[in-house]
Amino acid sequence: MKKSLEELNAIRDQMKDHVEIRRESSDAAGKYQVLVCGGTGCTSSGSAKIIDKLNEEIEKNGIKDKVEVIKTGCFGLCALGPIMIVYPEGAFYSMVKEEEIPEIVREHLAGGHVDTKYLYKETVTENGIKSLNETNFYKKQHRVALRNCGVINPENIDEYIGTDGYQALAKVIKEMTPEQVIQTILDSGLRGRGGGGFPTGMKWKLARNIVPDADQKYVCCNADEGDPGAFMDRSVLEGDPHVVLEAMAIAGYAIGANQGYIYVRAEYPIAIHRLEIAIGQAREYGILGKGIFGTDFDFDIELRLGAGAFVCGEETALMTSIEGNRGEPRPRPPFPAEKGLYGKPTILNNVETYANVPRIILNGAEWFASMGTEKSKGTKVFALGGKINNTGLVEVPMGTTLREVVEEIGGGIPNGKKFKAAQTGGPSGGCIPAQHFDVPIDYDNLIAIGSMMGSGGLIVMDEDNCMVDIAKFFLEFTVDESCGKCTPCRVGTKRLLEILDKITKGQGTMEDIDKMEELCYYIKANSLCGLGQTAPNPVLSTLKFFRDEYIAHVQDKRCPAGVCKKLLSFEIDPDKCKGCTACARVCPGGAIEGSVKTPHVINKDKCLKCGACIEKCKFGAISKK
Repeated sequence: MKKSLEELNAIRDQMKDHVEIRRESSDAAGKYQVLVCGGTGCTSSGSAKIIDKLNEEIEKNGIKDKVEVIKTGCFGLCALGPIMIVYPEGAFYSMVKEEEIPEIVREHLAGGHVDTKYLYKETVTENGIKSLNETNFYKKQHRVALRNCGVINPENIDEYIGTDGYQALAKVIKEMTPEQVIQTILDSGLRGRGGGGFPTGMKWKLARNIVPDADQKYVCCNADEGDPGAFMDRSVLEGDPHVVLEAMAIAGYAIGANQGYIYVRAEYPIAIHRLEIAIGQAREYGILGKGIFGTDFDFDIELRLGAGAFVCGEETALMTSIEGNRGEPRPRPPFPAEKGLYGKPTILNNVETYANVPRIILNGAEWFASMGTEKSKGTKVFALGGKINNTGLVEVPMGTTLREVVEEIGGGIPNGKKFKAAQTGGPSGGCIPAQHFDVPIDYDNLIAIGSMMGSGGLIVMDEDNCMVDIAKFFLEFTVDESCGKCTPCRVGTKRLLEILDKITKGQGTMEDIDKMEELCYYIKANSLCGLGQTAPNPVLSTLKFFRDEYIAHVQDKRCPAGVCKKLLSFEIDPDKCKGCTACARVCPGGAIEGSVKTPHVINKDKCLKCGACIEKCKFGAISKK
């Protein structure tokens, strides 16, 4: 049923305390709220079964009237999933197993005693438990885009309204002119979080003014997120879909558009499901559709599913795909603000960019601009992955150093290994070496050292990673994802990959390195779209900071990290080998020869260089060189 603004305010007042208790542990008495992560990561590790078991045990213990089980989005600390948090205490149960649920329900939910045995160890103190915000992973974070993720039920519009949801939309429609909305976004300093970093307010201003008498304008959301290791936008859509709908409606009001499209990759089924629910709920409440809040402002949103083409993350290719054509980029100018979707003025921002907009409207431009650095305002969401203890999703103020993110929030490198580099920006970005470990992360600093912010994937590498192999990995991805429309990208990246392949096989020459570098700059200068223009970045950054590894592959025919198989040699130390035959039994190629209790040897002609023997040997007798 369509709701008036007064009715929405009543829902907000009713739900506010119910929701806000989850932001901080409390001693308040009342109903237990059990929040279980329903994001992709925790779902894949069995959180749905945890919810079923919880409901079963709550029924058995006769406490249905005292406990509410809520499926939320991502809490961020994905390495510890499935995650369950119980309020009002804020008890953080990590890596929860089905068989633990009966005891947790009996002791905590029915008995009133927090079962510390299954809690995240960092939250357990001598005097009880401490707030999540006091743990290393959370204490340096500042959540704006992720504000509601892991806090609300994303499939319940009333819970979003309880966090002041749709108040920003009501404010702009009732109290602000479109020009005032655009100026607020300009003054905030919000820049696009999809990779380019273009000022969001400027994009909106161009779309409003460049063709002021256009009969139709569009607002698009890029939720394609094709970077390997990136899952920031997915997590926002899964945990807080209404924030994107609200922001897109605000953008529509600002530029004079009445139709929006969210382009989301089909590989995100949970995000798609929750977006469909959210759009349906918003339409039912009259927040999307005609005459929003009793005004003459109309705005609606539709979903368009992408087939997983990385190039469709480029704005013109995305719009071409929405139109029903093959996703290929178009030459610019004209830019989308003048001639975009269906030839009409269009703005395109990514999910994270939109997620900041409602809070900027409610809290003011100065509030947002007070965070971050001079030229990079606000916060940034990163998907931490690779060689890191705390794999997960983090949001930190711009200007936070890479060291803080990796060592403090990320918990450092596993197994005592040394930090070697971090890849930001995915296939379009570059590697940040250890010498720049203390670089403040913002748009300009990363570009200055040959990397880029990108959408927010941050892959951590240690001493066991080969940087030539890393460059090859990202280039293989780019070659596979190139749309083929322009020759520099289609052919140039293929030639680059062929040279890299030669080098990793020990067949490269010093001339190949020079040729590769020259080709990189040619591709950057002549490719049609951002995919091709940034494709050489992983190669150029590794050449800049790790040229010695390239030279070792070429001149010494050696991979210093012991990764490139064609350059590896496995050897058994006869002084350490006990002749236990464990290595021979696991060798898939039958390359290990020797009798019981005598030192073994490796037949290098048969060796597949799989490393199974090293993993099996208990005496450290086998090494790779």
